[in-house]
Amino acid sequence: MQITTKGQVTIPQDIRNRLGFLPHTEVEFELGKDHARIRKAKRQPAGLTRGQIAVQLLRGSARTRMTTDEILALTRGEAPKTKRRK
Repeated sequence: MQITTKGQVTIPQDIRNRLGFLPHTEVEFELGKDHARIRKAKRQPAGLTRGQIAVQLLRGSARTRMTTDEILALTRGEAPKTKRRK
């Protein structure tokens, strides 16, 4: 890994996933003699929860021609009605 000219480092996705680092997660550094540790900040800023951030990331990502009624019928285990959007 390299530090960019702006002082940035990309945290690999597997590490972000393991530590639960989502976009906008506040982090803090703990400095040692010759190392630094990164961890989630003890207090996240007021505003969005992790769940709200996850929903924001997923919003608009589904691509389907099914109506809302058809999707709800599927989640209930019912046979969907065949009225499709164009």
